[in-house]
Amino acid sequence: MSLNQLIEHCKKNDTRAQSELYKLFSGKLFTLCLKYSRNYAEAQDHLQDAFLTIFDKINQYKYKGSFEGWLRRITVNTVLQQYRKEKVFEIAQEENIEDEEIEIDEDTISIEFLLKLIQELPDRYRLVFNLYVLDGYSHKDIAEMLDINIGTSKSNLARARQALVQSIEAYKASQNLQSL
Repeated sequence: MSLNQLIEHCKKNDTRAQSELYKLFSGKLFTLCLKYSRNYAEAQDHLQDAFLTIFDKINQYKYKGSFEGWLRRITVNTVLQQYRKEKVFEIAQEENIEDEEIEIDEDTISIEFLLKLIQELPDRYRLVFNLYVLDGYSHKDIAEMLDINIGTSKSNLARARQALVQSIEAYKASQNLQSL
């Protein structure tokens, strides 16, 4: 069955087609959920919510653009909606916070460890960091998506970077102590 046929069957609430669509895309969408979630269990919950939304809104897909892109947008919006309900964002004044670059020695720090550090960031920092750094959204887009002002987006990104730099430096220092 082609992807378009699968979509059409999902639009008719065919549970076998929905199951097949889930099998096709759950891995990629789970990775996306994991990136925005605090932990593995929360990512699983977000994936479940995202698929419920996908199946609820699949009739709105008009075959314009990539279907996977449409799925990704639905998933990110579903996750962000949960955080908006929790009111995890503080309104910040436009501040001059120095935007630090993060230097990562790939021999010292694994991608898995870096993901763990990102997941440990406070929600407002993690979400802005992921949207800006990993997904390439502008501060204007982030502000609209999260219903915050642009200054808050910039401030949260700078603070996320500062927190990551501190965590990485603390980790490196602990590694240096262990090697003595």
